[in-house]
Amino acid sequence: MSAHTSQESRFDLIVIGAGPGGYVAAIRAAQLGLKVACVEREPELGGTCLRVGCIPSKALLESSELFHQAGHGFAEHGIVVPAPKLDIAALMARKQKTVLGLTRGVAGLFKKHGVARFFGHGELAGPGRVLVRGAEPRELSAERILIATGSKVAPLRGVAVDGERVLTSTEALALPAVPASLIVIGAGAIGLELGSVWCRLGSKVTVLEYADRILPGMDAEIAKGLQRSLEKQGLEFLLGARVEGTEVAGALVRVRIAGREPLEAERVLLAVGRVPNTDGLGLESVGLALDARGRIPVDAHFATAVPGLYAVGDVIPGPMLAHKAEEEGIACVEGIATGYGHVNYDAIPAVVYTHPEAAGVGRSEAELEAAGVPFKRGTFPFSANGRARALGQTEGLVKVLAHAETDRILGVHIVGARAGDLIAEAAVAIEFGASAEDLARSCHAHPTLPEALKEAALAVAGRAIHF
Repeated sequence: MSAHTSQESRFDLIVIGAGPGGYVAAIRAAQLGLKVACVEREPELGGTCLRVGCIPSKALLESSELFHQAGHGFAEHGIVVPAPKLDIAALMARKQKTVLGLTRGVAGLFKKHGVARFFGHGELAGPGRVLVRGAEPRELSAERILIATGSKVAPLRGVAVDGERVLTSTEALALPAVPASLIVIGAGAIGLELGSVWCRLGSKVTVLEYADRILPGMDAEIAKGLQRSLEKQGLEFLLGARVEGTEVAGALVRVRIAGREPLEAERVLLAVGRVPNTDGLGLESVGLALDARGRIPVDAHFATAVPGLYAVGDVIPGPMLAHKAEEEGIACVEGIATGYGHVNYDAIPAVVYTHPEAAGVGRSEAELEAAGVPFKRGTFPFSANGRARALGQTEGLVKVLAHAETDRILGVHIVGARAGDLIAEAAVAIEFGASAEDLARSCHAHPTLPEALKEAALAVAGRAIHF
């Protein structure tokens, strides 16, 4: 490998990982004038999110929702059609076409900005050195190295994933047929989204959750509202359920649950979260130790304890969200190039793309109460919003939490139609330090769903107009 010490092997920055954190950081660093290399072991760029996560799951959610509407919702609109037939091969082909278009787009952006892409597994080989292991092994060097290797599915003791009967999200995104029954272990965003997909397509879905509620990280009122909606759609929930193990029993998988009768289903999806992807990175070669949860410790500038080594995204503490990784990647390289980079963690939204959607940004009521922060709340139901009624999507509400003394918005939480889009306005409001009064005084077009956010902001002061 010492033969590869030419100019082509020396860079200002090497990024290990081409997921949202890595590829965005590489592009931004190149825009700032750095000579950048990105090492990625998968043939396609974009990471888990683009290839086997966020994007394909949203494609399936959209297709499954349309299928469900065709079978159950069109008649209400005066549209009479025969009972829809599912072509799952076409559904999966559309999903894959969506993914490929975006991965090729990332490759095009690398070319446009002059980012050198290396195919293989990136491994640290001492300060400033990265080995690329693969079909064409080589050694790269740089003054700075950024680790953005993302995360992988968290294991669960006693649950043996085989990719056929017991699945991870990767396999659940590519099933060749609709399973008659599906048990989902974990009621987080991934479990609820994929459970929704297969429920809409005809599977009997049961969701098991160890906690006493779904979406443990989300505002409790919003989570409870979403659970009610999903139950109406046919999903069954078993909360406070500690899964002890699984075993294949003929054509079914048996799931053992502490203190309860076992359940059986044709397929089981393990969705209890994700863990940092730090295997085989050669961290020991630079003396870098992980924290108790297997994450890479960094400072406010995403620098590790090793000079010149940085990390962003799912391998460091914080929510495992693609957009959080992107913001960190940009802040990190801007800090390297300009001396300044910052992420406002109070303004990072989270979205669950079920139907209805759930979204939140800032603090929840429980978090504010635990921190002893005095706050006021205002809520507004979608049932009182004209656009929601026209859409026929009246479930849910918008909740605005503001400081009791300053009126500054501390959190916004939504369950309802297009919550994932509506939360963007709330994130901007928090980023700019807006008050509930600021949001309430801003003119919103009528009739639109964002009017529900304006009304919730008005409700903070007890003066909602339409409810």
